[in-house]
Amino acid sequence: MKVNDKKNEGIDREYEITIPSNDIDAKITSKLNEVGKQVKIPGFRPGKVPMGLLKKRFGASVRSEILETTLQESTQKLFEERNLKPATQPKIDLISFEDGNDLEFSVSLQLIPEIELTDMSSFKVEKLISNVSDNDVEDATKKMAENNKKSVPLTNRKTTKDGDLVVIDFVGFKDDKEFEGGKAEDYKLELGSGSFIPGFEEQLVGIKVGSKKDIKVTFPDNYENDDLKGQDALFKINLKSIESLQVPKVDEEFSKSIGFESLKDLKDAVKNQINKDYEYLSRMKIKREMLDFLAENNKFDVPSSMVDEQFDLIWKNIIQAKESNSLEEKDAKMSDEDLEKHYKSIAERRVKLGLILSDVGDKNNLSIGPEELSQAISREASRFPGQEQHVMEYYKSNPQALEQVRAPLLEDKVIDFLLESSEVTEKSVSSKELKELTGATEVDGPVPV
Repeated sequence: MKVNDKKNEGIDREYEITIPSNDIDAKITSKLNEVGKQVKIPGFRPGKVPMGLLKKRFGASVRSEILETTLQESTQKLFEERNLKPATQPKIDLISFEDGNDLEFSVSLQLIPEIELTDMSSFKVEKLISNVSDNDVEDATKKMAENNKKSVPLTNRKTTKDGDLVVIDFVGFKDDKEFEGGKAEDYKLELGSGSFIPGFEEQLVGIKVGSKKDIKVTFPDNYENDDLKGQDALFKINLKSIESLQVPKVDEEFSKSIGFESLKDLKDAVKNQINKDYEYLSRMKIKREMLDFLAENNKFDVPSSMVDEQFDLIWKNIIQAKESNSLEEKDAKMSDEDLEKHYKSIAERRVKLGLILSDVGDKNNLSIGPEELSQAISREASRFPGQEQHVMEYYKSNPQALEQVRAPLLEDKVIDFLLESSEVTEKSVSSKELKELTGATEVDGPVPV
């Protein structure tokens, strides 16, 4: 194998490789001999088929197979001999592959860049510490009570108003025909909740129990059912009763109704969860500032091939969001050109940070052990009660899904490693200051119920 260097600029490499025709012919002949031992051709015993006949019948397919394997093997040999670490799949172009002549092809690639990490001792960050107050716990338990409202029949009023829970039968029609999924009986709907399509709930305000009413609506353009997107529809409604939603008192009875032994157990669980939330917000702030520091203070060539791949993944999501009219408001206001430029820069940042963190992990032998991975999968499985075993088996049999669990674990381990060399100071703040400084709009103490 002869290798001719054609390009060596930064992380870009290009080579022209020549494989002698004798080597190619020998591989083809060897493969045809293998075929001859297995193939059955009338008039010939296995292994006795003339080479000329084998070439006539199988020469083209064998030649293509030898070409493919030779390109792969030669490229891999090039990487090993030159100690090359490709950033993405190399581009291989065939130059010449004629009978009796040498095989010539080119290999173009970008390399994983060499990274010299900036001095992390110059990274200074504040770790925000916020103690959970009694008010925090009280606010969280009140929200839990709000989420567990109880409905009771309303007897002192017969006309609906916003906020009522109404019990209705309804049938939906499009072009005077019932459509699938548009019918229900004894359906409970909270007026003003926004859980139905726009205009539906508003037309149920101010009508009396026992009334029947036709409601005309238009389905949104981004409605999930393609047959109903943007379509006009009519719903025939029968208002059967009104119920009042009452927020339960946070007491012993309420605590037991949602699975706790006592009010104290509920408050302890809520306090513990809020504390975890506060710690998470504090850590996310530290992580965000560290990633900004790493991106700004480490200079190296970022492989454009990796950026292009990352951008393509992002852009597919943007296109899907556009088609479903679910693009974020700030993105919807941007031109396609500005939007593409914006997400290109995000793609480059992601690739750059990924390379830095991976390099730190490799150089310092940081990895995720089987036990750590198993614990993470168990935590994920616990989110699906009754299906834990199925979830565990899914991850064990799906390498790509397993990597999605492993990657953030390794990222956190690298972040912790880098923090050991950084200057971290603690600062006590109120819960309000914590939310403001971390950009959190609110922090619930979500206890699963």
